[in-house]
Amino acid sequence: MQATLTLVDLAGTIALLLWGVHMVQSGIQRAFGSNLRRFLAAAMSNRLHALLAGLGITALLQSSTATGLMTTSFAAAGLIELVPALAVMLGANVGTTLIVQVLSFDVALVAPVFVLVGYLMFRRGATRTHDLGRVGIGLGLVLLAMQHLLTIITPYEDVPSLRLLLGMVTTEPLVDVILAAALTWASHSSAAMVLLIMSFAAKGVVPPYAAFALVLGANLGTAFNPVLEGAAGGDPISRRLPLGNLLNRLIGCVLALAALPWIAPLLVSIEPNAARAVADFHTAFNLALAVLFLPLLAPFARLLRRLLPERTEAADPWRPLYLDASARELPSAALAGAARECLRMADTLESMLRNALDLLDGTDRKRIAATRRMDDVLDRLNEAIKLYLTSLDPDDLSESDHQRLQETLAFATNIEQAGDALASNIMGSALKRLKRGLSFSREGEAELRHMLERLLVNLRWTIAAFMTGDAAAARLLALEKEIFRDLEARAVQAHFERLRAGRVESAETSALHLDLLRDLKRVNAHLVSAAAYPVLTEQGELLSSRLRDEMDGRNP
Repeated sequence: MQATLTLVDLAGTIALLLWGVHMVQSGIQRAFGSNLRRFLAAAMSNRLHALLAGLGITALLQSSTATGLMTTSFAAAGLIELVPALAVMLGANVGTTLIVQVLSFDVALVAPVFVLVGYLMFRRGATRTHDLGRVGIGLGLVLLAMQHLLTIITPYEDVPSLRLLLGMVTTEPLVDVILAAALTWASHSSAAMVLLIMSFAAKGVVPPYAAFALVLGANLGTAFNPVLEGAAGGDPISRRLPLGNLLNRLIGCVLALAALPWIAPLLVSIEPNAARAVADFHTAFNLALAVLFLPLLAPFARLLRRLLPERTEAADPWRPLYLDASARELPSAALAGAARECLRMADTLESMLRNALDLLDGTDRKRIAATRRMDDVLDRLNEAIKLYLTSLDPDDLSESDHQRLQETLAFATNIEQAGDALASNIMGSALKRLKRGLSFSREGEAELRHMLERLLVNLRWTIAAFMTGDAAAARLLALEKEIFRDLEARAVQAHFERLRAGRVESAETSALHLDLLRDLKRVNAHLVSAAAYPVLTEQGELLSSRLRDEMDGRNP
């Protein structure tokens, strides 16, 4: 029974260590995420600057994965070249070792101070101070977890059965590497794993030689997550950087493992403190990789381009391209990917509108069927975006991230509903016109054509308002709802006048015309709801019924 309780205690303490590291990462990300992203984008003039930028940002985030996701999104969009992107990852790998260096010293006494100060900052509200409070609490939890780990391990460090078990595992360095890589992949945190190895080494549970091999495995394991989780996207360009990072770490592990019989005794003689020796080896390994690979990045990048050539075939419209599973760890990257999928939906809707414009007097039934299939594309993408965004951890989202998430969901939902109106109603009317050999009057066709052309313009305003959050674009778009109402009213009145004058071919044509006017107004309402209302609500420019200025003008 006592052994079971001890294992539960150990597992809980390791979980506390992982949660503390997560709080540090999410707190820094919330407080400085957008600024760090802009800084990273600006620091790509050469590979040395890129390396230093990756080091600095990862030192703050304490997550090379988060830095890699930002860099991968830039590289996939063609904003940066592969060589500086690889340099960023070399710097990121060094930056993630710095927290381990700090915590390798005996700083456990200040853990309660970190928690207390962090708690007081956290209670101040949804501000940057609040987010930095998370960082303080996270650091305190990491220190408390490490201290408790040592307390748990101490009574058992001399138990013969434990010594025998660990001796069997740690006598073979390759086994150590594989074991640590698997555990790091499962925990998604190399920093937490190295801190755990330091605790075992400090109490002599594992010898230094085995501890160094475990550190190599932790470095290798953390590079597997972006490769495995990002593979679902299928975009070769977006996989180049994670694969390059994995390859340079794999090469480094092979070289370090071969040199370990000479490196281990030298490092132990320089630093007799086992915990400090593990931290120094972790940092030295990543520094050595940076020095080794930095001059070789150009040929290395060429190799990656040959292994993962740019895809030239047309993108499958049914399949999401930018909903990267690994990007969930960095909300800004995940939201950017969802926004890019929303733009694909808008492009599909534009094609549907252009088809509707051609079908006012056209006779191509295949185009009607093709347009209805485009609505299935919108349905699939909308569903994928919703599932992706709702899978994000709310605790990782800042207030602005929550707002952007809601705006993205509103955009995708309304674009999909606009597509439904086009496919079901407008294409249904077009098919009925063809089957019954009907045609609109010249004036009626001109009215419908004018409204469709105006919808195409409004769709561009919708995209602009969604992507930029510009209040001026949103206000112009919101006014289109009333303009469309007036257009429909005037068109209906003109239609009835033509009907009385006998200039409408049949009652069936009349019904189709009126149905189309109603459906076009409905599509426009969805465009307004997709982007104008969310932006104006955030800006405080929208009352419950109409624009503020409009109400003020009528009620001075």
